[in-house]
Amino acid sequence: MTNTVSGLDCRPNLKRENRSETGRGRCSVSENTCINEQENGNMGDNPLTGFEVDKSTLKYIGKDLQRPECILAESDGILWSADARGGVVRIHPDGTQKIITQSYRESFAQTTDLATRFTEGTLPNGLAFTSKGDILISNFGTDCLEVMTREGETRVLIDSIDGEPIGKVNFILRDSKDRIWMTISTRIKNWMSAISPNIIDGYIALVDKGVIRIVAEGFHFTNEIRLDEKEEWLYVVETCGKHVSRLRVHEDGSLTDREIYGPEDTGAFIDGIAFDSYGNLWGTHVMTDQIFAITPKGDLKILLDDDNPAASQTLRKAFEADEVTPELMLTCGGTIAPWFASVTFGGADLKTVYIGSLRGTRIPYFQSPVAGLPMIHWK
Repeated sequence: MTNTVSGLDCRPNLKRENRSETGRGRCSVSENTCINEQENGNMGDNPLTGFEVDKSTLKYIGKDLQRPECILAESDGILWSADARGGVVRIHPDGTQKIITQSYRESFAQTTDLATRFTEGTLPNGLAFTSKGDILISNFGTDCLEVMTREGETRVLIDSIDGEPIGKVNFILRDSKDRIWMTISTRIKNWMSAISPNIIDGYIALVDKGVIRIVAEGFHFTNEIRLDEKEEWLYVVETCGKHVSRLRVHEDGSLTDREIYGPEDTGAFIDGIAFDSYGNLWGTHVMTDQIFAITPKGDLKILLDDDNPAASQTLRKAFEADEVTPELMLTCGGTIAPWFASVTFGGADLKTVYIGSLRGTRIPYFQSPVAGLPMIHWK
């Protein structure tokens, strides 16, 4: 059977190519390799200089959400939030909301064992719009890529690659050529068992004109990815590497020149990332609940800190010893929206920042001094 997304034949026809795994570099500011292309112009002072989020100014939207990990924002102010009931929640600017799913499920809320809750069942994770306006869903629980209409009709597009289960499909990104980039965090079924400094089985797949192929592999738990404004570089979160890597994107979708972007160790586990219009790469530290930015010069700035320091320190030590357990992870998290997972720019001016989370039930947001880089569906 042939499945089509935006005109793409999505049969799992894997074409292998040279994959970017070895020969990794280190982004060196002194060599100007870490500076965003925009920085070469006369851009003036970074608008994030001196900026920190005042927790007292945080506002919230949405209620009774279940695992609102990823958020899509549209120019009319409507938000689409991933939801563990099997689909997404559409949230209007006035706060009214509707769960949209083909098969409504309550297993997430009803499961009393927290480790099981976050590893089994349907877990919609990364979201992206197709060119037709449907929603691509990387399901972190059922290990597949799905497409859902705005009315809730859902079908599986991809669940295997090379004749094997695809693994933990984490994030999905569509580019200006209507290609689909996918991250697979690990091939281990229980992702909590992959939170280790020694497991490096994450990879990136590309769907281009109906052909699915692995374009890069050997990542420490691949998570969110973003393209820069010119789509010259693909930025890749390596959660268990605690850093962001980037790879040069070629016309045919192949990736080369892999290097670490910014700090080699940001000090915590990164989850989501997003660019602003100046060239700062915003991100979230999951479990330690921080929002940070890597500037075009490669500096790390903490913009919001809701950490539980004692629990986080215990987790870091356990990770270094390769002794992380679900129980240790679950002791971590702040009070705003536990387990920060993503940052999304929205609002008419793209200066409203929404925080996705794994354990929150509503979406915090605040105003940024700089607009976000428009996603492909805004153009």
